[in-house]
Amino acid sequence: MTITPRTWEVARVALKLGLTSFGGPIAHLAYFRDEYVVRRRWLSEATYAELVALSQLLPGPASSQLGIAIGTLRAGITGGVAAWLGFTLPSAVALMLFAGIVGNTDVSGAPWVHGLKLAAVAIVAHAVAMMWRSLAGDAPRSVIAIGAALVAVVASTPLVQVALIAAGALVGQLFLRAPAPTRSDPLRSPLPRPAAALFCGAFVALLFLLPVAATITRAPAIEAVEAFYRSGALVFGGGHVVLPLLHAAVVPSGWVTDHAFVAGYGAAQAVPGPLFAFAAYLGAVASVPPGGALGGIVALAAIFLPSFLLVWGALPFWYDIRRSSRARHALLGTNAAAVGILLAAFYDPVWTSAVASVADAAISLAALSLLLARLPAWSAVVACVVAAEAVRRVS
Repeated sequence: MTITPRTWEVARVALKLGLTSFGGPIAHLAYFRDEYVVRRRWLSEATYAELVALSQLLPGPASSQLGIAIGTLRAGITGGVAAWLGFTLPSAVALMLFAGIVGNTDVSGAPWVHGLKLAAVAIVAHAVAMMWRSLAGDAPRSVIAIGAALVAVVASTPLVQVALIAAGALVGQLFLRAPAPTRSDPLRSPLPRPAAALFCGAFVALLFLLPVAATITRAPAIEAVEAFYRSGALVFGGGHVVLPLLHAAVVPSGWVTDHAFVAGYGAAQAVPGPLFAFAAYLGAVASVPPGGALGGIVALAAIFLPSFLLVWGALPFWYDIRRSSRARHALLGTNAAAVGILLAAFYDPVWTSAVASVADAAISLAALSLLLARLPAWSAVVACVVAAEAVRRVS
């Protein structure tokens, strides 16, 4: 792979976006369009719309995958890596630096930590509700989502979650019907199809083999890589919906304390770029090896690896995927199953670890109302922290 002038150009533009893109994945799409389509004209509106559709369809962080796809079309594989590095590194570095501070500080009794937990309840509830509306909005897909949620609550293991996604694909092929796509021109991917097929195969192999390896070896490092890889592979849309999976992966296992998790989440609200960079913080404060800066790098690489494999694997086949009714039906089922898994993770541990009283439930509900009124997520965070402090002073 050759690093060309175009690669450096992609890295420079992506770094600018990584330093300035506040507001979450939906805002990121607007920033990307303004930079890549309007200002630089690297791609047309039609091609940008196709890439947005691809990134929304694939599991993983939508805005990061969109950036990887744009960088790949612009400068090949090195362009995709450069686009991700530029967009992700500012927030990842900031959060790892924060990990060095909070990792040695006991803030478990601070009211603001409890306020952050209640804010997480509201934000994740809102994200899951939005996913439900778009990915499980009719009766058949709701049944799949509810069934997956019930199974995941009873048996929440990595292998069960992967099996639920596979079952969702099978049920989708057999019973669901997706609307025909609008006509589109094929994307001109720089990647050959044989290489793309290898990327797709690697994604599936790691999704199934990493849980087996973690179960057999019980090695903490392998378990951590598997947990972050699975979190990056099973979340659709990205953003706040990854929080319940990450919480379920690192807190009950004892790798990260609950107060350290929510403290890092609060810090993640204050930095630009993708929320998936939160994984760098979690890897840095984790009690399992390697921990520290190296742990942050490993966690960051593990959670984003599915995105690279999926984008590079799907780009050359995107036109065929859109035309294949079997693929569209299967994706409807996997999306609905993923919503069910997230709903289960929202209940336990996000809800069960945060809401312990009627006052807690009321604070989270009030924060949810702010989000439903389309106020930014940070407003819900501030409101919950202030409310938690007020309740502590009164009680």
